[in-house]
Amino acid sequence: MRRGALIGLGNVALHGHLPGWRRRRDVEIVGGTDARPEQRTVLVAHAPGTRWYPTTAELLSEASLDFVDICTPPASHAALIRSALERGLHVLCEKPLVGARDDLAPLARLAEKTGRVLYTVHNWHHAPIVRRTTELVDEGRIGRVNHVVWHTLRTRPASAGDERGGNWRVDPAVAGGGVLTDHGWHVFYVVQRWIGAPPLSVSATLERRRHTGWDVEDTASVRVTYPEAIAEILLTWASDVRRNWAEVRGTTGVLELRDETLVLKGDARGADLAWSCPPAMSDGSHHPDWFDGVANQFLAEAAGTAPRGANLAEATLCAALERGARASGLDGGREVPLSEVLS
Repeated sequence: MRRGALIGLGNVALHGHLPGWRRRRDVEIVGGTDARPEQRTVLVAHAPGTRWYPTTAELLSEASLDFVDICTPPASHAALIRSALERGLHVLCEKPLVGARDDLAPLARLAEKTGRVLYTVHNWHHAPIVRRTTELVDEGRIGRVNHVVWHTLRTRPASAGDERGGNWRVDPAVAGGGVLTDHGWHVFYVVQRWIGAPPLSVSATLERRRHTGWDVEDTASVRVTYPEAIAEILLTWASDVRRNWAEVRGTTGVLELRDETLVLKGDARGADLAWSCPPAMSDGSHHPDWFDGVANQFLAEAAGTAPRGANLAEATLCAALERGARASGLDGGREVPLSEVLS
C-alpha cells in the first residue's frame, strides 16, 4: 500500500486526481494541504478521514508518506518538488512541471541522486481518442507521420475555483504564461509521441485577440519543425466555441480527430473508417477518467517495474518548446533552434 498526500486542493486535485486515487486499492491518500485554510472543509467533504495539514512543511515533516501529488499553480512547483525529493518522496506534479528555465535540470539531478521518481501529469496521452490515434500510428496505418495540425479552441481559461481573487491562470506571476503555458504543454507531448523524431526548431506568434487587458496571451500560433515533419498548433481562449480538432497526416493516410470522433482516411485496407472515442477532448477540464493511466505509470516507475525517465524527458522537451516559442514571440516570430533553448 502506497501512502500519498495532495499538495494543493483546487478543482484539478479534488475532481481529477482524488477520485482516481480513491478508486485504487494499492494507494491511500492520508493527508492534504492547501494555502487556503478554508480548503480543510472541502478536503473532509471529499475524502473523510484524510488528515489536514495547515502547511506543506508540516505535511512533509509529520506525515508518513511514499509520494506527494502536487496540484498547485505553476509558480510554486519547483520549490515544492525540491522539498519533497529532499524528504525522499516520489513526486507526481501537474504540468507545467516548472516555469523557470534553470529549475528543471537541478530537480532532475536531485531525483536521480535520491533515487526517486519525478513525474509530470501527461494525462492527454490517456484520452481515448488520443490513445486510439497513437495505436493506429504505431500500427503504420497512415505511414510515417509528416504533418500534424492541432486546434484547441476555448472561450475562456478553465475555472480556478470561485475566482473571488481572480483567475490565477491569467496572472503571469503565478501561471508563468497564458494559453501557451496552459494548453501548449499537452499538445507538445502528444504530437511528439506521434512524430517520434526530436524537433529541430520552433516559431510562434503570441497575441491578445480578445482579452486585451490581460498580461498574458490568449492566443498562440506555434509551428514546430522536425527533420521530416511539421506541426502547426493553434491555441486560443478567444474562440466563440469550445472544441478540439486535429489532423495527423502520414505518407499513406490521414487521421482526423473531431473532438470525440476519429476518422481514418486513405487507409490502404479500404474505405474510410470512424471510431467513436468518448468523452470529447473538450469535455471538461479535470478529466478524472484519464487519470488512471497516469497513476499506473507513475506507480510503476516508483516500484521499479517500469523504466524511469521517459516522462521526465517529455517534460524537458515541453519546457524547451515553450521557452523557444516565447523567445520567438518576443522576436517577431523568428525560428528558434531547439539547441538554443536546451543548452
